[in-house]
Amino acid sequence: GAAAAASAPPVGVSTVRAQVRDMPVLLTATGAVAALQSVDVKAQTTSVVTKVHIKEGQFVKAGELLFTLDGRTDEANLNKARAQLAKDEAGLADAQRQLARSRELFAQNFVSQGAVDANQSQVESQSAVIAADKAAIEAARVQVSYARIVAPGAGRAGAINVYPGSAVQANQTALVSITQLDPIGVAFSLPQRHLADALAALKEGGAQVTATLPEAGATLKGRLQFVDNAIDAASGTVKAKATFDNKDGKLWPGAFVTVAMTVRVLKDAIVVPQAAIIQSQRGTLVYGVVDGKAVSRPVQLLYSQGDDAVVSGLKPGERI
Repeated sequence: GAAAAASAPPVGVSTVRAQVRDMPVLLTATGAVAALQSVDVKAQTTSVVTKVHIKEGQFVKAGELLFTLDGRTDEANLNKARAQLAKDEAGLADAQRQLARSRELFAQNFVSQGAVDANQSQVESQSAVIAADKAAIEAARVQVSYARIVAPGAGRAGAINVYPGSAVQANQTALVSITQLDPIGVAFSLPQRHLADALAALKEGGAQVTATLPEAGATLKGRLQFVDNAIDAASGTVKAKATFDNKDGKLWPGAFVTVAMTVRVLKDAIVVPQAAIIQSQRGTLVYGVVDGKAVSRPVQLLYSQGDDAVVSGLKPGERI
């Protein structure tokens, strides 16, 4: 016992000094890549596809032509509305001439005021008819425009579900999906205790967030963009989302990534190596060097990350 301990050789240890520095509080979580915008393109009229202008997997710009539908019936209706407008304009011109004649005759006392009023009413009625004709032409133009289906936004086209000759139903048949890939979002969950820090960072323009692909090891940098308005009572977490530039297409919707975010910074923290922390029955402690001897020092572990630990109960520069 005591004799064996006295005869045992001394144990070599290494010491470090407790440092004072700013320590970022890093939060890690598993996130899922999600497109900021994904739209199922559908026809707004029942018709037949006459031409497909894109290929599957093609990147398209906003407003780019995707499909052309058979719009001959709508074109005919537009021409019919234009012809009706021309007819009614001729009727208006005739009514205006009749009104002018009746006013001249009224000035010479050949017709009554009632005749002039009747012609005036005819002109106003014909003017209203022309206004209705112009509205009908605009409606026909809108219907004709439905034959040209364009991309609602920039993104990558998915699988094309129709071909030339395919019949499509208005607002039912999905022609293709357009998914925005740049920028792209990553959804993850934050513990409730970090909610206040996340909201503060959001007001300041968003904390920096990194996303790491496990299989490739590539790391991308983004910004916190969104924090949900409610906490999940079951898990005690709140949903958050960050946006990333994705010009190289490394992030793909549905993929899982490791998310890391600096939620706050501990200013002037006392930092010691994680290996110096000892968990005992008396609590958390470290061994300090006093007059060349190891003396236990109780401390409180505030935060740990990697090889570093932030503690309280020590003075800057103490040898541990």
